[in-house]
Amino acid sequence: MPITLDTPDKLEYNFHPVRSGIVNFKVRSPKDAHIALTSGPAESDPMVEVFIGGWENSKSVIRRNRTKPDVAETPTPGILNAGEFRGFWIRWSDGIITVGREGEVAAFLIWENPQPFAINFFGVCTGWGASGSWIIEDDNPYGGLSAQLQTGAGGAACWVPSTGGQVPVSAIAGGQDGETQYVARARHEGALIPGKLVPSHGVTYVAWGGGEHGHAEYEVLCGCSTMWVPVQGDAIPPQAQPAGETEGGEPLFVGRVNHEGSITIGKVQPSHGTCYISYGGQELAFQSYEVLLITS
Repeated sequence: MPITLDTPDKLEYNFHPVRSGIVNFKVRSPKDAHIALTSGPAESDPMVEVFIGGWENSKSVIRRNRTKPDVAETPTPGILNAGEFRGFWIRWSDGIITVGREGEVAAFLIWENPQPFAINFFGVCTGWGASGSWIIEDDNPYGGLSAQLQTGAGGAACWVPSTGGQVPVSAIAGGQDGETQYVARARHEGALIPGKLVPSHGVTYVAWGGGEHGHAEYEVLCGCSTMWVPVQGDAIPPQAQPAGETEGGEPLFVGRVNHEGSITIGKVQPSHGTCYISYGGQELAFQSYEVLLITS
């Protein structure tokens, strides 16, 4: 069951354990929803704080060790509302902390911690004249707080953080090149890019800038039913679910192609009418491909 709680106008964190690299939550507050990421269940260094809707609901920031200046900041006028719940997610991987809105792939706050630490707890509070109500998603069956993005088809695409070639339970297979490849995604140069997890290599490969780039930290699509639909150019079915985003904010989809005896998973960029795969160290482009649909 989700965690539900109310926080008074009192800047004291209510801490809960976290076992994965993501927290999904909803908050109803006029301003100043604060989230802390810590190693233990208390306000102590090292500590990262995310302030959503601070400064009279005008901007959001990331702060390290309760010390100014803030390490990341962006204008977010009206991001919170006293009369309705607004959903958000916070992810952390390899020292990179990202904050985004529910249903959106792109983050509105990003910061790379030069001194990363183990995040075992998160805390929530409100203050500066605001009280709040929270809904924090329960642990999912893959060992951490839910990392779901609701799909247009009515199911849920669960992206599970993994490392070093690990394949989570219920991972979605989608390719083959001497071994099974799995549908995965990784961050690269400010983008979140769908690609192929090759377990024996210990990495997920993504295509970007003409090259093939391997990442030992990645997320794997798990726990859903899928189908692959043939596509030409930019004729992407409306029920297809975005799985990533370019550094410029364009949604990316999961695609695959048959190439030199392999079935290789890659990214579909609609504005290019193209599926890009990483293969043999290169980024290769195809206008005929299959796109992934999540059916349940």
